[in-house]
Amino acid sequence: MTSDTSSPAPTVAIIGGGPAGLMAAEVLSQAGFKVDLYDAMPSVGRKFLLAGVGGMNITHSEAYPAFLSRYAERAPMIAPLLRGFGAEALCEWIHGLGIQTFVGSSGRVFPTDMKAAPLLRAWLKRLRDAGVVIHTRHRWLGWNADHSLRIAHPEGELTLQPAATLLALGGASWARLGSDGAWLPLLEERGVPVAPLQAANCGFEVSSWSDLLRDKFAGAPLKNIAIGLQGHPLRLGECVLTQTGVEGSLVYALSAQIREAINQQGSATVEIDLLPGKSLTDVQKALSKPRGARSMSKHLHSQLGIDGVKAGLLRELAPVEAFADPAQLAQAVKRLPLTLIRPRPLDEAISTAGGVPFEALDERLMLKPLPGVFCAGEMLDWEAPTGGYLLTACFASGRAAGLGMVQWLRG
Repeated sequence: MTSDTSSPAPTVAIIGGGPAGLMAAEVLSQAGFKVDLYDAMPSVGRKFLLAGVGGMNITHSEAYPAFLSRYAERAPMIAPLLRGFGAEALCEWIHGLGIQTFVGSSGRVFPTDMKAAPLLRAWLKRLRDAGVVIHTRHRWLGWNADHSLRIAHPEGELTLQPAATLLALGGASWARLGSDGAWLPLLEERGVPVAPLQAANCGFEVSSWSDLLRDKFAGAPLKNIAIGLQGHPLRLGECVLTQTGVEGSLVYALSAQIREAINQQGSATVEIDLLPGKSLTDVQKALSKPRGARSMSKHLHSQLGIDGVKAGLLRELAPVEAFADPAQLAQAVKRLPLTLIRPRPLDEAISTAGGVPFEALDERLMLKPLPGVFCAGEMLDWEAPTGGYLLTACFASGRAAGLGMVQWLRG
């Protein structure tokens, strides 16, 4: 008769129950480790669920080179994560949960029912069946002097000594859902360099709109336009005029460029092409036609189809003298300058830039100053536009960190 003298599997702690933390929990549990996951909120995946309210855009179907380019200067750091778990692998993983997907006309990938909740339910069942223990209402407070973890919960405080720890704490947008950025000083106290968190995929403010434009058109969509930073190529899409400025998908796609221009210069001027389907010459020819007794508003409508919010914005931003000069007005229609002075508050942003730089991590996503502590998800210093890119990189970084922890724990 023989006895089992093998050591019990080490316990690992995961702080944060978003996509990155949950994916790491899956990897670690499949590798045979005991996983305790702690989240400060009453339930996990709250931002994930809210992001899916209007349709769960999980990833994007575009070719890999274009997909990778969405991460801009951080593309070289994101590339190895996507090679390990990119868009196709993510879709296969979702199918394995019993959730089917489809590709929309924009190339974005959605669950068939467009909802996040069924996916999260199936995933949490898989994790619990694998032995992952999820502790909600447990907030990480940092470390004690002996490097043990401090965890606050409704009945008091825990002290933990896990074999390894993953921090997947998100950024600082939508703080009501749990990502409040409170972890920054906790890492700085331990010698980890951290880049300030800034709004990404956010709206921007102007110095002021006129009462007429704000009262009549706030909330109105600007469709079939193009926008770009002054002196740069313009990008096609749509956005929304708000009480304080502009927001929406086209603005979000340019938010990193706009934000950095504001950081460096104090403001950023974008140019709006109200009629990207027409050339400057065609617009000028149309405006040069005699308008007789018709008002300029009617002339713009009859010749170019410019009315509503587009006409209001043209009146707001074009110089008064342009309306008496077809050449000058045509230039305004094709390159209407709009000065933006600041992003909307960080808590309103869809995501955040800044956080733990990749330079502070090794290839396993372990913090160089803190052996045994790993990071993943939005708390890393990267950003991407909406369209599934944010979620894909969160899943991929969680998987990479989980694998890195397995490798490190096995020595």
